[in-house]
Order: sequence, then structure tokens, then C-alpha cells
Amino acid sequence: MKLYTYFRSSAAYRVRIALNLKGLPCESVPIHLVKDGGQHRKPEYLALNPAGLVPALDDDGRLLTQSLAIIEYLDETHPEPPLLPADAPGRARARALAQAIACDIHPLNNLRVLQYLKHELGVDDAHKDAWYRHWVEVGLAAVEATLVHDARTGRFCHGDTPGLADCCLVPQVFNARRFGAKLDGMPTILRIAAACDELEAFRQAAPGRQPDAE
Repeated sequence: MKLYTYFRSSAAYRVRIALNLKGLPCESVPIHLVKDGGQHRKPEYLALNPAGLVPALDDDGRLLTQSLAIIEYLDETHPEPPLLPADAPGRARARALAQAIACDIHPLNNLRVLQYLKHELGVDDAHKDAWYRHWVEVGLAAVEATLVHDARTGRFCHGDTPGLADCCLVPQVFNARRFGAKLDGMPTILRIAAACDELEAFRQAAPGRQPDAE
């Protein structure tokens, strides 16, 4: 397998965690989102993924895009260890937690949105970063409340083994810290992130451990 990735991409980070949890070897193909005007905009990459986004996963010639779809593909094709609960209500909850991050928080703070704010709308760095912090704090506060008020929350987002929701949570916490978001009022999220950080699968997926890290 080949993963087209960028070390700081939250979406690529999710997939790296999932691959590591599954113990699946994968070649990293760095796609720099800033250099050369953005390598994801080059014709050769757009031929692979017309959306011009990372990650993309090449599994023996099968090209997959969208991080959540890739992770569920990996879970279906390599069932052990499972990243989704065995019961339908549990799977729905895990997916809802993952989507709260990947669909509600992340799109507002994606690099292309931040670049548009700065370069097209003339927003200065201070206000751009304030935009980021606002939406990540609002979004993670909702995730915190969801975790707190459900007995199915365990050592990890759902129970005592890491899964899909944790693959999404850890990269979002990493970026929240990078932009100085206030997380003091989110003890459950911080506790789960710390539990994930104890696992080699998460540590090896971290941005600073990637071959294209800067």
C-alpha cells in the first residue's frame, strides 16, 4: 500500500494511526501542501485524486480517498483488531464522534480555508488564528459533552480499546494545541488523548515522526 500524505494533515494523520493500529505496512508518499504552490495541485496528483486533497491510499492499484472511507475500508479488509464496535448502536456512536471532528470541525479549519481567509479575503494572521481557535474550541466542547454524558466512554472514546473516533480525536487535539486553543475545560478529551499517546501506533503516526516532517 502507498499513502499519499502530508505530515501536518489531520486527515492523513487519522489514516496513519489506523494503519498502525492494524499493523499494516505502508509506503509514505509525501505531498507537500505548501511547497511548489502546493504539490496537491499538480496535474500528476490531480490525476490520482481530482479533489486535490490528502490523503489518498493506493492498495494494489485500488485508489481510495477521504480519510473516514479509507479507515472503514481498512477495517473491512483487515478486520483485526476492529476499529468499530461490534454492535450497531456502538458503531453509530463511534461514527458520530468521528464525524463531529472530521465533518464539523476540520472543514472550517482546513489549510485551504485558512489560505483563502488570508490570501483572498485579506484576513491577518491574528484573526485567522482566532477563527481557527473559535471553531475548534466550539467543536471539541461538543465532543467533550458527548463523551462525558455517555457511559460507553471508557479509556478511549468508545470503550477500552482505541478505534475510529480516537483516530480522529488525536490529530484534532494536536492541531488545537498547535494553534493555542483552550482545552482546559475538556478533561475527558485530554485524558483520552493522553491514553492514546501511550500507544506506539499513535506515537509513530505523529507529524514529527514522518519522513516529510519539517
